[in-house]
Amino acid sequence: MADLMTRRDRKAGRITFTRPQALNALDHDMALAIHAALADWRDDDAVALVIIDAEGDRAFCAGGDIAAVYRAGLAGDHQVGRDFFRDEYRMNARIADYPKPVVAFMQGFVMGGGVGVGGHASHRIVGDSTQVAMPETGIGLIPDVGGSWLLGHAPGRLGEYLGLTGGRMGPGDAIFAGFADTYLPEAAWPDLIDQLAETGDPGRIKGKPRPDAPLEGADLQAFGGRTVGDIMAALEAAGDEATLKVLRRNSGLSMAATLALVRAARGDQSLRDSLAREYRFTYRATAESDFLEGVRAQLIDKDRKPDWQADASDAHVRAMLAPLGDDDLKWEESR
Repeated sequence: MADLMTRRDRKAGRITFTRPQALNALDHDMALAIHAALADWRDDDAVALVIIDAEGDRAFCAGGDIAAVYRAGLAGDHQVGRDFFRDEYRMNARIADYPKPVVAFMQGFVMGGGVGVGGHASHRIVGDSTQVAMPETGIGLIPDVGGSWLLGHAPGRLGEYLGLTGGRMGPGDAIFAGFADTYLPEAAWPDLIDQLAETGDPGRIKGKPRPDAPLEGADLQAFGGRTVGDIMAALEAAGDEATLKVLRRNSGLSMAATLALVRAARGDQSLRDSLAREYRFTYRATAESDFLEGVRAQLIDKDRKPDWQADASDAHVRAMLAPLGDDDLKWEESR
């Protein structure tokens, strides 16, 4: 397909994002193609490992291409979004559970859906241009694609901070937070990719010392508050207007649900538990959250002035994350 290239290269299965003009945004067909390629190579003895990379220097994958989800939701068709998120999450789980090494080379923007592809690989490589983020609270959604799992397992209160603010991480912070494993200057990537394809040996990955991680020394104790309101009150007491300004721009419902998701993920046994919980929110998102308004303001009209209206009460958060019965995310087809 035009937006994604899958092929065999010596001892490697290769997946390459090929829509740099759209910052390699991930659409439904691309998610299905990644899922199918991984299925094809799973039992192929000639494929020793999988390499995932992207064309262009601006982005590995800057997020999900949700234009179709937005248009359908606006017209009252909520199934388009449900189908997209279901298949995307199954693909995320397949990457995480894959029995062969998966090596992701993540340059530039790695956000949302890009984290769902690269962030669950067994070997995650970042370079100087890398900017990782889960900015979904700014569009009325939640850190999905397994983002709540990664955030929940970040050190200290870093998960709450990153999830609520959508803050960006450079290569050092991405490694510190557990979203990446290895730093290697991007000029060295083509040679390493060639070695991996030739040998099928992930032992060829030799990183450089981790760059500085500014978040490692950040005081994030305010994000230990029980509720978003408690967190904002603590930030006000500390005089942290810069962080408060960010939080005040985001959806109240999305932030409250994100707080619940990140904390619930700390007790999950696997990524699949977190994905299943995220799906309960995104299944309902086009009908019962700020998502359509957030996409309109940030991505469609680009006026950056969302009119958040969704109920952010504890009761509504519980309702958004409540089991879906027969519609809960199922995994049989993703194994």
